[in-house]
Amino acid sequence: MKTKQLATKIDGSVKDALEAVCGERGIKMNRFIEDAILDKLEEFEDVGELKRLRQESYRPFSAVMEELKKNGKI
Repeated sequence: MKTKQLATKIDGSVKDALEAVCGERGIKMNRFIEDAILDKLEEFEDVGELKRLRQESYRPFSAVMEELKKNGKI
């Protein structure tokens, strides 16, 4: 994997907390930050998927159950 450098400015107390947590748990800060970014990107992707799913048509549960019974599947 090719790596690239990322520089940013954050609140000092946030950095202090990050250093403390990583130090206590033996986690490298770079790994922690990369995982946090990936988690947030995945969350945004999930939200986009949820919005798309909410726009899809759907059938009431009772209609699904009725069809399954009709077709002898339950």
